[in-house]
Amino acid sequence: MSQADLNQKAKNAVLTYQNKDAIAIAQQAVAEKADLVDLIQNGFTAGMTEVGNLFEEKKLFLPHVMAAAAAMNAGVDILTPELERTGKSAGEGLGNVVICTIEGDIHSIGKDIVAIMLKVAGFNVFNIGRDVALGKIVQACKDHKAMAVGTSALMTSTMVGQKTLEGLLVKEGIRDKLLTNVGGAPVTQMWAEEIGADLYTENASDAVAKFTAAVR
Repeated sequence: MSQADLNQKAKNAVLTYQNKDAIAIAQQAVAEKADLVDLIQNGFTAGMTEVGNLFEEKKLFLPHVMAAAAAMNAGVDILTPELERTGKSAGEGLGNVVICTIEGDIHSIGKDIVAIMLKVAGFNVFNIGRDVALGKIVQACKDHKAMAVGTSALMTSTMVGQKTLEGLLVKEGIRDKLLTNVGGAPVTQMWAEEIGADLYTENASDAVAKFTAAVR
């Protein structure tokens, strides 16, 4: 099956909340040695993005989002071990990274994909979850001696937390020791520059490229 067909089937599985279909297409992709990163980004994630847009437009409701997320997770759970196995040659110990979804935001899919891909690239990733209080993010950066922190905001109403976090990191005296990264559907390069974040990353591949370049 072509990569485009695999991606479309993965997207459809998410849009129709079909866990079994998501698992089946993930298993097929592994068996056929397809591009698993492409499948995640242009298949599963594309479907979840569409669901998220429909949710923001109030055409879908939270149960639909959760069902779609469950389908995506079912597929990604199959792909993750294979990605980690094939990514071992990328090396380890590039630095500790704390990643989470910002306070007030329950979305987690995009952030989880970024966490997986950064781990594959050789970073030590501490994925501390979704709807994470800003104080907890700061503490995690201290506890894990992080060299970078990435936050995702999937709603315009929660983006402000990314700006507040920049101030808290300064107040705690650790901002100059950290690379700060912001991402999420409504987030832009302009927003990153406005709040003083070091990086804006659009997707998992972008995050890997920019994080890796920053430590080279």
